[in-house]
Amino acid sequence: GIKEKVGLRKVTLELGSNAALIVEPSTPIDKIISRCVGGAFNFAGQVCISLQRIYVHASIIDEFTKAFVAETEKLVVGDPLDINTDVSAMINPKEVERICQWIEEAKSQGAVVATGGTFTERTLTPTVMTNVTADMKVVCQETFAPIVSIVSYETLDDAIRLVNESELGLNAGIYTNVLPDALRAADEIQAGAVIINDIPTFRIDNMPYGGVKMSGYGREGIKWAIEEMTDMKFITMKKSF
Repeated sequence: GIKEKVGLRKVTLELGSNAALIVEPSTPIDKIISRCVGGAFNFAGQVCISLQRIYVHASIIDEFTKAFVAETEKLVVGDPLDINTDVSAMINPKEVERICQWIEEAKSQGAVVATGGTFTERTLTPTVMTNVTADMKVVCQETFAPIVSIVSYETLDDAIRLVNESELGLNAGIYTNVLPDALRAADEIQAGAVIINDIPTFRIDNMPYGGVKMSGYGREGIKWAIEEMTDMKFITMKKSF
C-alpha cells in the first residue's frame, strides 16, 4: 500500500525476515551456543533478524540440540525491571495467542517442543522446536517471538537450499572453519547480508542493512540510508571549446 502511494518518490521497505543459521561440523559447539541462544531469545525474539531457523549438520545435531536446550533452560522469564530477567513480555497478548496457535499447529503436524512452549497472557517461555518441516508457520513465516527451530541436514548444498526455500531474505549466517564453504555460502545464500562465523542477528549501524525477496528492498545504515534517498547528478565540463 505504501509503495503504491509513493509513486516515483524513493522508498526503502524493510518487511521482516525469518533469519537462518547454518552450523557446519567444523564448528566448536561449546563456543557458539551462548551466542546462538542470545540471538534467538533476546528481546523475546521480537527483532526482525532474531535467529529463527538453525540448520545443523546431521553429525553434530544431537550434541548441538542438547547444548542449546540446556543453555535455553537457564534463561529467566519475568519482570523486565528485574535485573535477573533474561526474557520478558511480548508486545501484546494477541501476539502471545498467535504464536501459541502456531506452536500447537506445528505439534499437530508432528513437531516436537524440546523445551519451553508454556505461556501466560503476556509471556512465552523460550521455545525450541525439533522435527519441524519447511511448510510449518514456525519455520516459513516470521515468528517474531521467543521460538527457534533446529533442523538437520546432510550436505552444505542441502543447508543452502533449505535457507533459500524461504520467501524472505534479510540476514542469514553460517558457522564454518572451511573458507571455501564460507565463500560459497556467501555467494549462494539469498539474503541481504550473510554473516560468517556469527549469528544472523548481528547488525551495526554502519553496515548496509536490508533484504531481498519479500524482505523488501533498499538499505538502511547511516551512509547507505542517505545514498538510498539521494538523487545522483552527473556533471561534465570540457576544458576548451
